[in-house]
Parts: sequence; C-alpha cells; structure tokens
Amino acid sequence: MTTNAAPLAGITVLDLSRALAGPYATALLADLGATVIKAESIKGGDSSRSWPPFENEHSLYFDSANRGKSSIAVDFYTPEGMDLLRQLALEADVVIDNFRPGVLTEMGLDPEDLRAKNPGLIIASVTGFGTSGPLARTAGLDQVAQAMSGLMSVTGQDADHMYRFGVPIVDMCAGIFTAYGIAAALAGRARTGAGLDISTSLLESALALSAFQGQRYLSNGEVPVPQGNDHPVLAPYGVFKTADIPVIIAVGNDKQWLELCALLADPALAQDPDYTTGRDRSTNRNALARRLEELLKDRPGLEWLESFRAAKIPCGPIYNYAEVFADPQVAAVDMVRTVIRYDGTKLPLLRGPLSVNGEPTPVHKAPPALGEDTREILKKLAFTAEQIEQLMSTGIVRESLSSDGVRA
Repeated sequence: MTTNAAPLAGITVLDLSRALAGPYATALLADLGATVIKAESIKGGDSSRSWPPFENEHSLYFDSANRGKSSIAVDFYTPEGMDLLRQLALEADVVIDNFRPGVLTEMGLDPEDLRAKNPGLIIASVTGFGTSGPLARTAGLDQVAQAMSGLMSVTGQDADHMYRFGVPIVDMCAGIFTAYGIAAALAGRARTGAGLDISTSLLESALALSAFQGQRYLSNGEVPVPQGNDHPVLAPYGVFKTADIPVIIAVGNDKQWLELCALLADPALAQDPDYTTGRDRSTNRNALARRLEELLKDRPGLEWLESFRAAKIPCGPIYNYAEVFADPQVAAVDMVRTVIRYDGTKLPLLRGPLSVNGEPTPVHKAPPALGEDTREILKKLAFTAEQIEQLMSTGIVRESLSSDGVRA
C-alpha cells in the first residue's frame, strides 16, 4: 500500500504525546497513511528514548511505538518555540497529547483558541484518570491503572498472588481507543466540517477491559478472583499438561467437548453427568482438569495439538518469543518488517496489525531520531533557509546528525 492510497492519506497529526499510550495511537494512524509530526522537547525528547531495552544507543522501547513518524525538536517553553508549536497545530488536522488536564493551555495551545482559528481541528487527549474528579490532575501510569481498575485482581494464580500483565496493556489499549476516536472524529468532520474533542484515560480504558468480570460484580455482586491459567468461566479452557509440554486447550461449546472426548478415547467422559453442560464443566473444573491430564499424559503435546486442530478444537502451544518468531504461522502473516534508521542501522520491527483490501499496512518510516526531520518540517511550514538557521543557532529547534556528521 502506497502512502497516497492509504485511508488516512492527506491527514496531518501533530503528536505531542510521549511514553506509550499517545505514541501507540499515532503509530496506528501512521500505519494508515497519516503524516505524523512528533513534536518533542529539545531537552531529551520523548521520555521513552531513555528507557531500556537498548540496542547500542537506540531505545527499543521507543522504537516499538514510533514507527512511521517524523520528529521535530523544539524548546517548548520559549515564546518562539510556543509560536512554532501553535503554527504546527493550526496546520494540522489532529493534535494529540497525553499531558495532565490544563498543560496544553499552559504551553500556549488553548484548545478553544485553536478551534476558533481552525474549526475542523480534532484535539485528542489521553490522561491518567480522566478530566474530572479528585485525581484528574494526578499523573497516572499503566500499572497504577491495572491495579485501580481491578485488572490485577483477576490476573495471577490466586487472591494472594496477583500480577500485572507482562506488557503495558492499558497504555496500549488507551492508544487503540484514542486512534479509534480520532478516526471516528475524522469521519464525522467529513460530514459536518466541524472538529471534535476526543479524550480517554488510562483508568477509563482499563475499566472498559473488565468485560464480563466487571459485569458479574455490577449484576450479581460477585467479586471475581484470579483463576491462574484457567478461563474464569469456561471449562475445559486453559493450560493442560501432556507427556512433555503444557498446551492450551479451549473448549467453547458442547460440540467441541464431544469431539475432545472422542479424541481422548474416553467415551464415559462424554456421558459423565458432572460434565454434560458448559455450566457443569465449569462447576467441576478442578476434577475435570485432573481427569483430562491423566488422559493427555500418554502423548506428546504437539501430537495432541495436531489432532485437536484437525477436529477444529481451539488449541495451541505456549511459546517464548524466540519460538514465536520461528513459528510458520507468524511468518505467514508477515508481521516483521526491516527498516533502516537515520544512522544506517537495520531495525526488525513489528508492523501494525491491520490489513486494508487484503494488504498489510506497511511501516512507512523508521522510528525517528530526536529532531531528525526538523529542517524538512520547517521547510514545509514555509520557513526560509535563513529563518531555519536562526532557529537552529538560537537553540529554539535542533536536528539530529548521523555518526559521520551528516544531517539526518
């Protein structure tokens, strides 16, 4: 897919966000063809540039969420820097930030003033706890939202051993929700010509992920507890030991249950009244798991998986990341793309998860160095060469240089 043919071709996004929630949103927009200008503080840029893991001087945390973007490095708190940010905002279709409420105005980017001059502007914001309430101006982070939303209370082995997710799932979902809101606002603007304010928070996003666990409390007053690696309501659905490796088996209906019993060569299991219905199997899950593992220990896990897949029973192995990227199905969906950074180094990078008309969204550009595109962005704003040099020499903006001293 060429950039011009992408769904968001011609849309310009001014990205003032940092860390993960906002940058993940704008990476998804860039995948779909939007021009994303990442405006970063001249004093170190996006905070995630300093976060591990590292490949030499490159933060792989930063790289994982900033594909497809251009970077301009600006002194945010000088009058000249504020004027430049304001000009970028007024030229954009979308402005996104993840500051605390009110910070955008403190930076000279009052939303009402911007909207008065650019009525079609969409302003998107991600906060920690929302725009109202006692914690509205409090900084929020992913794990705090996981804890406060109840997600950690249902993740882990039991109520005494609760865990965070192994990835910052709330940040990423807040980014997805924000990108979804921006796309909806763009669709609405195409009809009305008017921009919208779009906002979410880590807390709201985490609560939205509660699904039936939150609903069981709201409707029945039940407080869910962790179920380890078992599904909280369906059975058999979870991790089961075989002769050599643990595998995931996920039985979602009675037909799959009968198929499983047939493959395990235990006809009596299918007739056992303790396991006749999905509710029965859930109620007696522990005894059922022990009985299944007695049958599963007779064959290696991969052999079982082959049989289960042939019978259309959902199942799979538990991979580490080395095994993930060696799997033929992962290779078939072509998620890994190699891009070249400004300094000539190669970066294998996961693309976005969408396809358009059967074609996976590409990685349009490697994650940028701080200020990599400053000069080009200023040129597109009609700054003259002399004006650009003046901004550079006075420290209002900066650009990155490659290791040989050549401008990026």
